[in-house]
Amino acid sequence: MTSVAVDQTEFRSVLGHFCTGVTVVTGRDGDTLAGFACQSFAALSLDPPLVLFCPARTSRTWPVLAAAGRFAVNVLAEDQQEISAVFGARGEDKFARVGWTPAPSGAPLLDGALTWIDCALEAVHEAGDHYVVIGRVTALGAPSEARPLLFHRGRYAVTEPARDALAALMPWPRPDDWL
Repeated sequence: MTSVAVDQTEFRSVLGHFCTGVTVVTGRDGDTLAGFACQSFAALSLDPPLVLFCPARTSRTWPVLAAAGRFAVNVLAEDQQEISAVFGARGEDKFARVGWTPAPSGAPLLDGALTWIDCALEAVHEAGDHYVVIGRVTALGAPSEARPLLFHRGRYAVTEPARDALAALMPWPRPDDWL
């Protein structure tokens, strides 16, 4: 199979049309706290419960998380754009600007997040200019009713309820409506 050169700008533009949730992946190695804004997060497996995220190989945060061997994924709410910006920037003490409590693993759980996933590091794979990090889920936070913070076409976005076409086709209650 021959390889075709793909323009990076075009690649970014096309993939920017795929809406992603915004998370902050955090960890703690001794007294060192670390965290970064991450859009490349996904559920991977139900049995066992696994998630994945993809830090850049140049990340200064990833080595701290790797050394800790545990991390938490904070799913951001629509009103947390500033937190995303803080954790998306380099430098400064990011945790001085946000309230947090420790997860069971000790990783920081950010105040106001929609929910959180606490994980133990399961595997790391090299993939281009990133790593694919797989975490085994060890604890979960209760979800909030707030709307999630999303990223689409280079800017923040939020969800809006879609027209429920299924409801018009089903005159009976749906399974989640049953008692």
